[in-house]
Amino acid sequence: MATGSRTLWKGAITFGLVHIPVGLHTAATEQGVDFDWLDKRSMDPVGYKRINKKTGKEIDKDHIVKGVQYEDGKYVIISPEEIEAVFPKTTQTIEIERFIDANEMPFIFLERPYYVAPVNKSDKVYALLRETLIATGKVGLAKVVISTKQHLAALVPSGPALVLNLLRWGDEVKTLDSLELPAAGKKSVSAAELKMAKQLVEEMSGKWDPADFKDEFRIQVMKLVDKKAKAGEGHTVMDPEEEAPQTGEVIDLTALLKRSLKGGSAPVRKGAGKTAGKASAKAPAREAGAKSAAARKSAPERKAA
Repeated sequence: MATGSRTLWKGAITFGLVHIPVGLHTAATEQGVDFDWLDKRSMDPVGYKRINKKTGKEIDKDHIVKGVQYEDGKYVIISPEEIEAVFPKTTQTIEIERFIDANEMPFIFLERPYYVAPVNKSDKVYALLRETLIATGKVGLAKVVISTKQHLAALVPSGPALVLNLLRWGDEVKTLDSLELPAAGKKSVSAAELKMAKQLVEEMSGKWDPADFKDEFRIQVMKLVDKKAKAGEGHTVMDPEEEAPQTGEVIDLTALLKRSLKGGSAPVRKGAGKTAGKASAKAPAREAGAKSAAARKSAPERKAA
């Protein structure tokens, strides 16, 4: 089972006037077999070249512009400056906008999970939010920016942890309009068929144990890899490591829960102005860094860590 380790992102859960400082940790790993391209002469990694698909020739990066197709074969060119102007601002917050019943969230919207862990002595208010979600059967719908990309997310209690599930946006999930499906309801099947099907389901029912399900293809390939490695058929390939994103300081405002319920405003704490000033000074630098990175990438968005 995958477990979190390195902190990938630091920020705060916010709702009302409450801030809960937290860090995100990877909650899932992709275990498929990754066949990388290598140069058999030198064992160097082989990457993708900038190739003109019509001429087949490699072109210089200075001749590349970014275009968005709006009709078949027709594109609009978007400049780096125009991309920077609409890039989401990095706020370092998981901003809860609504609480919904947990059973209202369709599985089809779930995309990628992250473990959320408390930082900066926020254990008590973290536990309060977790237990409140469990007691009410609710999940929090939030927006968060990770690696310059804005996501819709669901904050869900899972055992002792809070899990942030990144969600697909509403227009990214296809409707059922184009599918020919049988009518919903028991009238579409006979009582005898339903009885036998329910009996079969009961006989095949059991407890959820992820250890019972494995990727057999990956296991067999990795056995072959292990056999070849032990036989001395391995090769050394140098690959640069990806650095974790740097994050800024977050102010803990956990004492404002009551004021949120009353619709009050946040009091100015001693030393808060100085801290807030530092945070405000750092924000433009982070935003500029994100924008510069965006201009260097070959696409306006990059994946979350």
